[in-house]
Amino acid sequence: MSAMPNRVFVPPPHALDRNLALEVVRVTEASALAASRWIGRGDEKAADEAATEAMRQALNSLSMDGRLVNGSGAITLSNGDKVGTGTGPKVDIVLTPIEGATICAKGSHNAISVVAATQEGSFLHVPADAYMEKLAVGPGLPQGVIDLSVTPEDNLLNVAAAKGVAVADLTVCMLDRPRHADLLGRIYEAGARVVLIDDGDVSGAIAVGLPQTGIDLYMGSGGAAEGVLAAAGLKCLGGQMQCRLLLRSDDDRAKARAAGITDPRAQWTIDDMVKGEVMFAATGITDGNILAGIRLRSGGATSHSLVMRSATGTLRTITSQHDFTRHAQLHQD
Repeated sequence: MSAMPNRVFVPPPHALDRNLALEVVRVTEASALAASRWIGRGDEKAADEAATEAMRQALNSLSMDGRLVNGSGAITLSNGDKVGTGTGPKVDIVLTPIEGATICAKGSHNAISVVAATQEGSFLHVPADAYMEKLAVGPGLPQGVIDLSVTPEDNLLNVAAAKGVAVADLTVCMLDRPRHADLLGRIYEAGARVVLIDDGDVSGAIAVGLPQTGIDLYMGSGGAAEGVLAAAGLKCLGGQMQCRLLLRSDDDRAKARAAGITDPRAQWTIDDMVKGEVMFAATGITDGNILAGIRLRSGGATSHSLVMRSATGTLRTITSQHDFTRHAQLHQD
C-alpha cells in the first residue's frame, strides 16, 4: 500500500493579516504594563493616563491604516483618531486602555486592557458615554436561546433547558450597581446564583465563553462601547449576545441619531455589532476571571494575555516575560 501524501493545511485567505492579531497583543501588553505601576496607589486618573499613552504609542508602531471607533481613554485617544503607520490594511479599532481604572487604583480584581480590530466599517458605532442593556451566553447553545425582549426569568429557563440543567445550577455575572437591584432580586427569586463584579463588564461578558470561569450568563447594563468590545470577543468564542441602547434623555437620543442609529430601541446581535472578521486581544492588569494580572519583579514583569480570531476560532493564551533593562537600553541606543 502506498503511503498517503503529506498534506499541508493552507488556511483560507482573510481580509485581516493573521500576524496583526499577534501584533495587537503587544498593544494591550504595553498599556497593561504601564497601568500596573499604579495598581493599589489610589490614583485612577494617573493609571488611565499611563495606560492610554502607552496604548497610543504601541498602536502607532503597527503596520496598519487604523481608525478608532467607540474608543475610550484619557487625553490622547478619541473617536475618529488615525492610528498605525498609515500603511497596511485599513482597520477599525475598538479599545479600552484600562477597563477598571478604579479597580486598578484599589488593587482589586478584573482590570484588563483590551483592543479589537476589524475591517473598515464593520463595527457598530455607538454614542459616546452611552449605556446599553446586555445579555450574553457562551458557545454550543441553540441560536436564539437568549432574547432581551422576554423576561429575565424566561431567559434563565431557556438557557437551563438548553444546557440540560436546573435554573439553580446556573451562574449569572453582573455589575454590582444600584440600578440592578430589581434584576438581581428577580434572578435570586428564580433560584440562580449571581457573581457580582465591581467593574469590568467586558471581562464579565467574555467570561460566559470560557468554561473555566463557571459563568453561564451575563446580564445587566453597562457602557455601550464596552458592549461592542464584548461582542467582538464573543464572536471569536462562538457565543451569543444581545444588546439594546438605554437612551434616557433627549440629549441621549440626539447622540444616537448623530451616530447613525435610526431605531433607538433596536435589539442587536453579535453580527449586528461586529459585521466582519475580528481580532481580539486582552491583557490582565490585576487578577480576574479570565486573566491573571501583571506580576512585577525587579527589572521586569510577567504578563498574561488572551488573543483570538473570529475567522479561525483560534484562541491563544500568552504568558510573556518582559525585561525592562533591555527595553530601556534599546531606546537609548
